[in-house]
Amino acid sequence: MTRSAAMPSPSKYQPPCRELWIYYLKGRVGGDPLREDEDFIGNWEEEQDSFLFFKQPADDRVQTLLDQQPHLRLQERYEMSYEDWQGGAMAPLSAGRLRVVPPWHPEAATPQANHILLDPGVVFGTGTHPTTYDCLAAIQLAFAAEPVADVLDLGTGTGLLALAAARLGARRVLAVDLNRLAVQTALRNVHTNDMAHRVLVAQGNAINFIDLPNDLMVSNIHYDVMRHLVAADGFSRQRQFVLSGLLRSQARDIEYQLRRQPVAILHRWEHEHTWFTYSGRSTRSRGTEAQEGT
Repeated sequence: MTRSAAMPSPSKYQPPCRELWIYYLKGRVGGDPLREDEDFIGNWEEEQDSFLFFKQPADDRVQTLLDQQPHLRLQERYEMSYEDWQGGAMAPLSAGRLRVVPPWHPEAATPQANHILLDPGVVFGTGTHPTTYDCLAAIQLAFAAEPVADVLDLGTGTGLLALAAARLGARRVLAVDLNRLAVQTALRNVHTNDMAHRVLVAQGNAINFIDLPNDLMVSNIHYDVMRHLVAADGFSRQRQFVLSGLLRSQARDIEYQLRRQPVAILHRWEHEHTWFTYSGRSTRSRGTEAQEGT
């Protein structure tokens, strides 16, 4: 791993903050009115809800925003430590051949070829959750099974799985997320790892990208999105796939859908009978794929 002149030195990195102030608003914030606020971390939008993250209390600034955009309503205000938000202190994590390292950790000062420097900000996806960890294992199995050049990561979050694919040798990775804060976070991590020549981050709806054939498609995403992805005709055009983020009842439904598609389930991971991950491959003939591409 080489460090380009554009990459910040690990010594300049710090955890995003020690404490978080989170303001849950009903409604979506118009424009980007807080972009000049040095304490503002970002806005996580979920359907018609907005979650504003700050490094310091921001009651006055949020009230100004509410006055300026009367369609917004403050629902809740939370305060917690950054470690509590992320589910614990971030530390280097080994996952098979890969090692995920916070860029502010001393280990990041001497990066190795298998390192992924990851600053999650306030986005989930550090590698410690069972679904993310199992995805890292599944991706490595996919690369061991056959050559993988093109990868599609739907619901990229922090960009960890996309960066894992690039570290393992993928030449082109398209990392997609609908959430703007996730896209901004993934893009920052791509540049931190000097992977912009291999990983393209895009904001968009996952279903709009499923028709793009790839050697590997990875999706650790909400069930409501995944069930549409698996039902799409383009799903079986993915040479290999990894699906995760599924609870038990959701996994049963996805497995039923998979068995109705021209695909084969190769591996299944189950964590404490709660979280499920699948990997598999298309059984659609390459000749058929070529014909459909003409």
